[in-house]
Amino acid sequence: MAQTKFDKQVEETAEAVVFGIGRFLAGRPMDGERKTDATFWHRGTRVLPKVEAKVSRSSYRAGWQRLTFRVSGLAATGGAGYWALWENQDSTFATAQDIWENPDPALAMLETGGIAAASAAAVGGVAYGLLTRKRREFMREWVCPLHEALAVPLGMSELTDPRRYLHVPRNFSDDDAEIRIDVPTHMRFNEDLVADLIVKKLALENVSFTWRRAGKDTHVIVKKRKAPPKKLSLSDPGVREILAKMPDSAPLIGLGAGKKKVSVDLDAESPHVLISAGTGGGKSIILRCITCQFIHNGAHAYVLDFKRISHTWARGVPGVTYCRDIAEIHDALVHLAQESRRRLALAEHLADDVLEKEPWRGGPRIVILLEEVNASMAQLKRYWAKIRESGDPKTSPAVDALAEILFMGRQVRLHVLLIAQSATARAIGGPEMRENFSTRILVRYTLNAWRMLVPEVSPIPMATEHPGRVQVVTRGRAQETQVLNLTNAEAREWAMSGVHTKGTTGAALQKTAAPAADLIADAWSLNPPVPAGDPDGSPADTTATPPANPAPAAPAGDPDDAVVGLRKAQQDHLPDLTLAALRWARANDPDFPASAGKRGAELLYRIGDLKKWVRNRPRGAVGTTDVD
Repeated sequence: MAQTKFDKQVEETAEAVVFGIGRFLAGRPMDGERKTDATFWHRGTRVLPKVEAKVSRSSYRAGWQRLTFRVSGLAATGGAGYWALWENQDSTFATAQDIWENPDPALAMLETGGIAAASAAAVGGVAYGLLTRKRREFMREWVCPLHEALAVPLGMSELTDPRRYLHVPRNFSDDDAEIRIDVPTHMRFNEDLVADLIVKKLALENVSFTWRRAGKDTHVIVKKRKAPPKKLSLSDPGVREILAKMPDSAPLIGLGAGKKKVSVDLDAESPHVLISAGTGGGKSIILRCITCQFIHNGAHAYVLDFKRISHTWARGVPGVTYCRDIAEIHDALVHLAQESRRRLALAEHLADDVLEKEPWRGGPRIVILLEEVNASMAQLKRYWAKIRESGDPKTSPAVDALAEILFMGRQVRLHVLLIAQSATARAIGGPEMRENFSTRILVRYTLNAWRMLVPEVSPIPMATEHPGRVQVVTRGRAQETQVLNLTNAEAREWAMSGVHTKGTTGAALQKTAAPAADLIADAWSLNPPVPAGDPDGSPADTTATPPANPAPAAPAGDPDDAVVGLRKAQQDHLPDLTLAALRWARANDPDFPASAGKRGAELLYRIGDLKKWVRNRPRGAVGTTDVD
C-alpha cells in the first residue's frame, strides 16, 4: 500500500520531534547545525570555517551548559505557571473548566504579570547598559580592532567572537597586567607577524611573548618586560645625582622604561610645555618637579595661580613671583610681554652670535606657570571687560601678551608651562597658539583628548590609573614616564639650594665689556628701562634712559613717611601694580596695611607701609625690591 502524503508528514514530524528531543537532551544546537568548535564538555573558542551567518553567544557554550539552562528554564516556567494558575487562585475560579467559562480573571492576572515582567525587563536592560558601558567601549576601541587584525593571520573566521580567544584585561597597560591570546592548535601562522600586530594594535612597548605550542592549550602570553619604576621620589638612590647633572635648559621629568631619563630641552626641542589632565591627575606635581629645577639653576619663575594654593611651596622662594588674583596675573602677562620685546631689542643691538654663545647676556631664563588655563583665560577676558575704558581694544592685552610670549619664547628665553583640563584651541587662544607647544604631557587622557592634542602618534596607548604615570609626547613619539614626585618641602629645598640663594645670579655680568654694560645689566631686572630710539623699538644708543614716570622729589624728611591716596601711590611709587589690583588687595588681602588717615572720603596710606606690603606679600623677590 502506497504511503500517503499525510502519512509522510506525520512520519517527518515524528522524526523531527525525536531529533529535537535528542538535541535538547544532548545540549546541541536545536537547528542541528554546528557553528563553533564547542563540545559537550568544552566551550568553543572559534567559528567553524564554513559558517557564514552570525553566531549567537549560546553557540560557544559547552553542551552541558546548554542542557543546564534548558532544564532550568523549563522547570522555572512550569513552576511559575503552576503557582500562578493553581496555588495563587482566588475564589473566582477553581478548576480549568471554571477558567474556560470565566476567563476574565485569568486574563487580568496575565495582563498584570505581563506589565510587571515588561517593566522589570526594561529596568534590567537600562541597568545592564549602564553597568556594561565601559566594557563595551573597551571592546569597541581595543579588542575588536585587534580581532580584525589577527583573524586572517591566525586562520580564523572573522565571525568569531573576540572575547572567546582574546583575553585582554581592561588595565592591560599596567605594569603587572597579562594578556593571553588563544591560538589555533595547527600553528600554521607566522608568529612574528602575529606578535607585531599585537604590539601595534594595543600600542605596547618593551613587552615579552611567551608561546605555548605543545598540546591542545596553545596560546601566547604578553607581558611588559621593561616598565618604568612604580614610583619615583627624591630619596631613591641616585636621584639627587641625576638632578644635579641635568642641564639648566633640560629639567628631569621622570624615568621611563629601563630607568631611562626623560626630559625636554627648552632651548633645543620645545620652548613651551603643555600638560593636559583631568582633576586628580597630578598636574601640579609635574609642574613642581620641573619648576624647582629651573629655579635651582638660576631661572626666574612667575606662578600665575588663579586657584591660589596649587604651589604653596614656591611662596617666598627667591626668584619667584607668585600672582594670586586675576589682576596680578593680568599685570604679570603684560609686563612679561614688554620684557620679551626689550630682550628682542637687546638681541638686535648685540652681535648676531653673542646671545647664542652667551645667552645670559639677554637676561635670566624666565619660566611662566599658568595654572588652569580654561578658567584663567575666561577670567582674564571678564576682568578686561570690566576695567577697559572707551578707546581701549576689545581683546584683553593679557591674552595678546600670552600669544606674543608663546610665539617668541625661544629667542628670548621665556618659557610657558601651561596646565589645562581640556586643552582646546578655544581655551588656549587659537590653534596657532597651541602649535607652539612642541612637548605635551598627557595624564589620564581620553581618546578624544589624545586625538585632539597628538593625532600624529598612533596607535593610542591605553591610559593608566597608576599614580604618577604619564605620556610625554615630543617629536611625534610618546614615552611612558614615571614622574619624579617631590614633596612641597623637597621642591622648596631644591629650589633654594641653587643659584639664587648662593648669590651667583649676576656673576656672569662681570664679564660684560663697556660701553654696553649698563644696558645689559638692566636685563637682570624685570622692570628695566626701555632704550630710546625709533618708534618700532630699536635702540638708538647703548645707554639706558631714565624711567618714563620718575618719582616726584621727596619732601623734607623720610619720603616713606608721606601719606597719600591709593591712586597717587600707584602712579608715583607702585608702577608695577594697577590701581584695580591695589583696590582688590585692600578688600581681600588681610595683610594689606591699615589706612593712616582720610582726606574727605578718600583713605590715605603711608608710603613705607605700602612698600613693606609689596615686599612681604606672597611673592618672591625678582630683581630689586625697591619699588621706587
